[in-house]
Amino acid sequence: MAQTTTADGKSSAAKRSTLLGAVFLMATSAIGPGFITQTTQFTIQLGAAFAFAILVSILVDIAVQLNVWRVIGVSGMRAQDLGNRVVPGLGYVMAALVVFGGLVFNVGNIAGTSLGLDALFGLDAKIGGTISAVIAIGIFLSKKAGVAMDRIVVVLGVVMILLTAFVAFSSHPPVGQALAQAVWPSEVDFLSITTLIGGTVGGYITYAGAHRLVDAGVTGPERIVDVSRSSVVSLLVTGVMRLVLFLAVLGVVAGGVTLASSNPTAEAFHHAAGEVGLRLFGMILWAASITSVVGAAYTSVSFLVTFSSKLARARNWLVVGFVAVSAVAFLLLNQAPTTLLVLAGALNGLILPVGFGVLMFVAAKRRDLLGGYRYPRWLLVVGVVAWLLTLYLGFNALGGIAALWK
Repeated sequence: MAQTTTADGKSSAAKRSTLLGAVFLMATSAIGPGFITQTTQFTIQLGAAFAFAILVSILVDIAVQLNVWRVIGVSGMRAQDLGNRVVPGLGYVMAALVVFGGLVFNVGNIAGTSLGLDALFGLDAKIGGTISAVIAIGIFLSKKAGVAMDRIVVVLGVVMILLTAFVAFSSHPPVGQALAQAVWPSEVDFLSITTLIGGTVGGYITYAGAHRLVDAGVTGPERIVDVSRSSVVSLLVTGVMRLVLFLAVLGVVAGGVTLASSNPTAEAFHHAAGEVGLRLFGMILWAASITSVVGAAYTSVSFLVTFSSKLARARNWLVVGFVAVSAVAFLLLNQAPTTLLVLAGALNGLILPVGFGVLMFVAAKRRDLLGGYRYPRWLLVVGVVAWLLTLYLGFNALGGIAALWK
């Protein structure tokens, strides 16, 4: 059967593959070692009431990503280029913050891969981190790096969700109680909500999927349906992963088990499914970490390549160098640098309101950058409300910077 082609000459299969790749690039960039740790800790702290925080964070994340993907997708311009068009030089500042934050967090991501392979095979941390970095580098040395990346993040994203769902099923969580708490919680913890939002749409993660679509040429007003659908699906994928991980840990906690070790997620999986659960935890942690390594490197470099044609031509080598520098830093430090992670996390909290504010300004005032496209007023209102929330998150992030001086 002949393949149908789109207006830009791409086959429908290639188009679906690109859209799916963008969805999972954003989702798996968000699902990293920190994602797993945060979800476990808040589940232990709040129990079933954490379901409400998950639901609210997903709704806010969708509001943010619908706007981010639409503005970038319709304009066909990356966030830093829009920043420079709005305020000359602002795009360079955005790029510097994203690249620094992405580099520091990638050290943590590589540390996560080493812990995953340790739980899975008992590998030494340095050996596991090195092997994982080599795998990530191999993806970008491929002649079809974009296609390879799309396929890897989709496969590993699905594997993570299925394995976690199996452990959730094994832990027998109180699903009915979780559903009730999702709409009528016994406790509302705003810290958990803001932490989830910042961890899902903060820093480079905000732009991962949208920049992938720009690189693949999926842009313009005629692609709004594809872009908008992809933005929502990416958050739903992330939400599903958080939900099944929450249920897996909740089942153990609700059963009366106290998770008091330094690695409560591994302990929870071990209680739920025995030795198999512990190995599955290793696989899930490795998959979450390696896809975050790929997402952080790809998206961070996407903030640099538009500034120079030489940088654009050397794109894959820049990504390779980004991963290599992260790996060398991990090997020298033998751990994620805690102070730098706090600083990078705080800076990510500042990137979100600045970058998102630029995009909302473009949506409201710069139709020229959107090719004359009339932005939906309802989406603009939703975006402004979400932006105000990001200001609150950014203000809280300043505390992380202040803490470094004490």
